[in-house]
Amino acid sequence: MKTQIAILAAVVTLSVSWQVHADTVDNLQNMLANGEAHGMFRYRFENVDQQGVAEQANASTLLTRLNYTSATLKGVQALIEFDNVSVIGSENYNSTINGYVDHAVVADPKGTELNQASLKYSNDQLEFIAGRQRINLDDQRFVGGVAWRQNEQTFDGYRVVYKPNSALKLDYSYVYNVNRIFGEDSPSGDLHGKLHFANAAYQFNKQLTLSGFAYLFDFDSASALSSQTLGIRAKGAITDSLTYTLSYARQSDYADNAASYDADYLLAELQGRLASVNWMVGYEVLGADNGVSFSTPLATAHKFQGFADKFLATPTEGIEDLYLGVSAKVSGVKLAATYHSYQSNEQSIDYGDEINLSAAYAFAKHANVLLKYANYQADDYATDTDKVWLMLTYKY
Repeated sequence: MKTQIAILAAVVTLSVSWQVHADTVDNLQNMLANGEAHGMFRYRFENVDQQGVAEQANASTLLTRLNYTSATLKGVQALIEFDNVSVIGSENYNSTINGYVDHAVVADPKGTELNQASLKYSNDQLEFIAGRQRINLDDQRFVGGVAWRQNEQTFDGYRVVYKPNSALKLDYSYVYNVNRIFGEDSPSGDLHGKLHFANAAYQFNKQLTLSGFAYLFDFDSASALSSQTLGIRAKGAITDSLTYTLSYARQSDYADNAASYDADYLLAELQGRLASVNWMVGYEVLGADNGVSFSTPLATAHKFQGFADKFLATPTEGIEDLYLGVSAKVSGVKLAATYHSYQSNEQSIDYGDEINLSAAYAFAKHANVLLKYANYQADDYATDTDKVWLMLTYKY
């Protein structure tokens, strides 16, 4: 269960602990009165046709988000944000908690969440955030908010970001609870523990930004996911129309994890532009060792290894993903297509292939529509799966 009351109490305690006098009261009132409210409506229809599951999923859901950010007082700013996910029409899908186990899974359970509640202090070089917050690091391969799902993943804890100049950025977070996408009513809705996220980046020039990271996960009740990941990442521009990303990491058991393993992660990606067409080619490896695979339990996994989400948990033999993609804008519509070929990192297993297609169009200043399709063709892993999404988003 999420610690919403505890977080709100902490925010209130921090606020009232200041020395209060008449001027301060006036300033606090102005701080709250002069803030800004924003919101979002995001409707999505998702169809999942998965071989081996008796019933297709037809999920029709609406995300309603409302947040309020205060004005800044002596560098301090408050934020509170609520999300509600409602089912529009019939609940014809397995939300992971509604008991519709004969239907394919769409992990968008209905419910209302305190998505963020935090205090932030900032100056020219330093930012400190306490409370429930978003944390997205690098490309979100190891730590991210899973914002694709209707119920976002957020983090309870403390974050410090230090930027003494335009080249150097130091980023550290201590997290004691992860509010997962499954919602409060799910036994998997929270991951409590002692988590450390450390990330340091330095931009030498436009050809090279180098970063190092250390992610230490010590989970209270999911010890099999406890791990230590140390890595390095390089990215930059080779030419005006060609960029690269390289990353390597080594993951090992940590804290109370009973397993003993050392698994590698590797990413090599090129992105370029030819005339009006953008292209990319990449190779990503999540290795395995001693029967345990490289895990990324806090990643925005939908961004990686295909929209069909067949590899949210890395197979025991690891995975190698070779992918090719193209995108272009035609009459204001952004079109994209990506092909993935999946194999194991050990034992030479041919998992399958996947095609992803999408079309996005902004038809107003604050509104857009997205149509997306995924087709996974299984060889020796999982089952054939087709997914279709239609999504309408309005922000205000």
